[in-house]
Amino acid sequence: MRALLVLYFRNFIGWDDDLSTTIYHTFAALCYLTPILGALIADSWLGKFKTIISLSIVYTIGQAVISVSSINDLTDHNHDGTPDVLPVHVALSMIGLVLIAIGTGGIKPCVSAFGGDQFEEGQEKQRNRFFSIFYLAINAGSLLSTIITPTLRVQQCGIHSQQACYPLAFGVPAALMAVSLIVFVLGSTMYKKFQPQGNIMSKVAKCIGFALKNRFRHRSKAFPKREHWLDWAKEKYDERLISQIKMVVKVLFLYIPLPMFWALFDQQGAIEIQPDQMQTVNAILIVIMVPIMDAAVYPLIAKCGLNFTSLKKMTVGMFLASMAFVAAAIVQVEIDVSVLLGSLADSSLAPCSPHLQTNRFLTFDVDKLTSINVSSPGSPVTTVAHSFEPGHRHTLLVWAPSHYLVILHPVHVPCSRRFVNTLNEMLTITMSGKVYENITSYNASNYQFFPSGVKDYTINSPEIAPNCPRDFKSSNLDFGSAYTYVIRRASDGCLEVKEFEDIPPNTVNMALQIPQYFLLTCGEVVFSVTGLEFSYSQAPSNMKSVLQAGWLLTVAVGNIIVLIWAEYVLFASLLLVVCVIFAIMAWFYTYVNPAEIEAQFDEEEKKKSWGKDNLYHTLEPDSQTK
Repeated sequence: MRALLVLYFRNFIGWDDDLSTTIYHTFAALCYLTPILGALIADSWLGKFKTIISLSIVYTIGQAVISVSSINDLTDHNHDGTPDVLPVHVALSMIGLVLIAIGTGGIKPCVSAFGGDQFEEGQEKQRNRFFSIFYLAINAGSLLSTIITPTLRVQQCGIHSQQACYPLAFGVPAALMAVSLIVFVLGSTMYKKFQPQGNIMSKVAKCIGFALKNRFRHRSKAFPKREHWLDWAKEKYDERLISQIKMVVKVLFLYIPLPMFWALFDQQGAIEIQPDQMQTVNAILIVIMVPIMDAAVYPLIAKCGLNFTSLKKMTVGMFLASMAFVAAAIVQVEIDVSVLLGSLADSSLAPCSPHLQTNRFLTFDVDKLTSINVSSPGSPVTTVAHSFEPGHRHTLLVWAPSHYLVILHPVHVPCSRRFVNTLNEMLTITMSGKVYENITSYNASNYQFFPSGVKDYTINSPEIAPNCPRDFKSSNLDFGSAYTYVIRRASDGCLEVKEFEDIPPNTVNMALQIPQYFLLTCGEVVFSVTGLEFSYSQAPSNMKSVLQAGWLLTVAVGNIIVLIWAEYVLFASLLLVVCVIFAIMAWFYTYVNPAEIEAQFDEEEKKKSWGKDNLYHTLEPDSQTK
């Protein structure tokens, strides 16, 4: 569903790229904040099994609502192909996304923890393999989605007007979610289900609050120090609960640096493989690397006698991810050199008129560019009045000697296309599902990104004669290049399109991007799979979902960091620093076995209980004898 979201916002709702991306990242962050809610419900009230079922129903309803929101005919009362009441579609889509965020976030910590619950003590190896297969399954689903979802979206559907079939593309995941829920319920009798142990989070909060309050009361040096600040709760709370909270707090403290990994990982769109390929490449590499790591790399490291603990794996994962972006930065420098062709200190200008094709930019020193004049026989000379910005490309569109327009190029516009309208009427152009809407007369559209290749496009205007063609085919768009298409009236009264190459294709070999993707995927596999397993293994039995939610919370914070600050090369440097900090913290971390510690408390409680029972057992007969 997420693969479609930005396209849906941009093409159906009509939001610009910035708003679409902001809403997308906000939704992604919300999906990783709501696991706290799911964990509280599971560990304190319903248990993991019932929580998964309940919130999966919410999840499925949310998918269905967003599918309904994308039905154009819902408010298209005049049957012109566009919604008449767009706020209805926006409201429904937002309701759907909130329900999905609650559903998907709520089940995230429960599903992984519920899977871990199925293993006995001593089955750590099998449990670790489960978490690897679990992560593999998620990414296999992602891989299938990149193949199936675009195929569904490009289908034409609608009652009164045919258009991209978002209802089908959103509806299929809703149906599959319902099917998966049924399959999960059918296995109910096979699962081990642990009942929740009361409102554990309330107890935890009260215990921590009491410890802090008690420590503050006894801050005088007259009172002896205690080994841990939570030991100040011993006057009111039993040692088992205090010990369990210590385990959780220790792990959560260790998670403080981890959002930087996810913030960096979320920048992988900056790596130059095209966005529609990027998700596929990542998913394919994960499907390949998870079994290789699990079945070959880790056993080989163990045979070498190296103690490759969970925290060491996570540290290595962070280091590999930061190295991936160092590699990405090196490749980006090569691409920039290939594309920008030395216009760092000067300003480049491409003159263009409906009757003149210029396939190159002229480079000027802005300080020495005194004037630009447009002249034509029989017309007065026109001076172009414009303040050119150093280091940027500009296009000068000339309609007549005294009629011109200067357009500033974005800093980076690779793999993109724009249209120039030289006609007297407004135009709307559709290319591969993307819409250039309402290009006014004698004006240019913004650039839009496209994957490489040849594209079909349609020009729509009421002024186009019925016998004139509306459908055209572009030339091949090579990676890194950018084109301008000038639409003008031909001698026969129909339309013709002139093509200008704004930026030539870059000459950097795509194979240079393989190392950075390989490093990034290896980092993700080593870091993320291990993090799931570590969060489960170090959590007490009554707070398994809570600690899984804590792990997922690091993803949410990473997404929030991206919303605020998105310089991916800087992220690489910061992650290296965070990697060192985490390695130092990991060095001082002492692994615990929650089951063993809880078993000791159980044994002590049995002894106390047995002592009381034995005392009553011996006293009663003596009393009768006397």
